[in-house]
This record gives sequence, C-alpha cells and structure tokens, in this order.
Amino acid sequence: MRKYLISTDTTADLPEDFVRENSIDVHTLFYAFGEQIYGPDNSMPVKEFYDRMRNGEMPTTMACNPEDVSKIFKKRVEEGYDILHIAFSSALSSSYNNCCIAASEVMEEHPEAKIIVIDSLAASMGEGLIVYRAIQLKNEGKSIDEVAAYINEHRCNFVHYFTVDDLNHLYRGGRVSKTTAIIGTLAGIKPILHVNDLGQLIPVGKVRGRKKSLIALTDKIDELMDSYRDETDAIFIGHGDCLEDAQFVADRIKQKYSHKIWINTICPTIGAHSGPGTLALFFMGKSR
Repeated sequence: MRKYLISTDTTADLPEDFVRENSIDVHTLFYAFGEQIYGPDNSMPVKEFYDRMRNGEMPTTMACNPEDVSKIFKKRVEEGYDILHIAFSSALSSSYNNCCIAASEVMEEHPEAKIIVIDSLAASMGEGLIVYRAIQLKNEGKSIDEVAAYINEHRCNFVHYFTVDDLNHLYRGGRVSKTTAIIGTLAGIKPILHVNDLGQLIPVGKVRGRKKSLIALTDKIDELMDSYRDETDAIFIGHGDCLEDAQFVADRIKQKYSHKIWINTICPTIGAHSGPGTLALFFMGKSR
C-alpha cells in the first residue's frame, strides 16, 4: 500500500503550525483589490484586509488554479504519495471541479497513483474540522480509502453556524435582499446562517443584537451535538477580525464542554463575502 498525504485549500482556515506538523499541502485561492492580486507571494496582513473592507473597499475572489493544483499533485505523486484532497464546497466555488480535473490529468500520466478529491460541502474552519478529523483517522492507521469513506459518510455531520455584523456584505453576495439589509441594519437585526447539506449558505434565523446572536450560536451545540459529543475532541471558531467576540463564544462553550477549542481568523476568500465581524462556529453534530 502506497503512503498517502492529505491536502486542502486556504479556505480551511487551519492554524499554520497544525498544517506544518501534519505535512498538509494547502492549495491557494487568490483574492484581489482592484487589479492587485494577493496570495502567498504577495500577502496582506489579515487585519489590513478587514480594515480595507470596513473603509469601503470591496475585494474579489477566485478559485484555485487547476495548473497550480496539477503541479502540486504531480510533485507529490512522483515522490511516491497517494493524495486525499478535501476541497472547498462545490456550491461556493469551482475549486472542487478544478481539483478533480487536475487529479484526472495527473492520474492519467501516473496510473500507479491514487488521488481522491472530496467535495467537503464545507467552508472555513468547517472544512478545516473535516481535515482535522481526517488527520486523526490517518494517524490511527486508517487507509486512504477508509478515511475517504468516513468523510463521505459524515461530512454533513460537520455543523456550521455563523452570524455577521454587517448585513450589507450578505446583500452584496445575494444572500439577503436590499430591503432586508437596510431594515435589519437600522433595527440591529443579526442573522443566523448555516451551511446546509448541499454546501450552500442559508439564513435560518435572526435575533436582535450582537450578543444575542453569539449566544444563539452556542445554543446550537446543545441542540445538535447529541451522540456526536465524543466523535472528535475539537470545536472550532472562526472570526472576521473580531477576536473578542470569538473569545466570548469560547468562554461560553468551556462552561459545558471539555473539547479543545481552536480560534482562527476567517481567510480573505471567505471574508470577502461575509465581511468583518463575522463569527462562525463549527462542531460535529447529528445534523447540519
């Protein structure tokens, strides 16, 4: 049996030390302000990214480049690895399809290799939590096929709930109407959204006030974790440059749960659409 590695996208929002310690290849989804494109070789501090959005600049995003993906896949295959790639939701990006194309091309050239590309139906640290669980299974000695089967069976048990501070970013992305954005902003309404079983962003509720929206997120753990309490040992929190709010949510979780809690910033590719002040919660549960 060939050795294998796990790869994913920058949209998984995983801590750099975890990526490095587990030799995870991370494929870049670039973003731009105007004509200036940003990525690993031309990076921007994430706080500057969100501050520019607060000041009215609107970034654009792009899927991973299939040629870049092919180069990384080919390099690893020629080093003797099979690859399990966990991709950003196909409902939110063409990156999954691009990776499938790249995988097919590399396997045609190297028929001895196996590259499995999985549509995570997930985003941000929800995608990251799937990668985290896959690494756990790999470290337990599971084969590439066993890990892939687990993810395909359980990917809709990786729960995503989030709220945003500024409805106008959701309006710009077509998630709410202009009227809803205007009235909601004036009334202090904060939406609660989730990623559904198709990997789409869906509004599922609303509350009045920021603090109530954060509490509503933590209530979802009690509602949905159920028998999955021991499925993994981690709960992830992503934030759009609002660390204090993320810590508030973490402190509430610690009152009831012993899981390790990882907090990380939401990457520009996703933050471009959700905006500064986004707070997202990810855990395993009985359903999304």
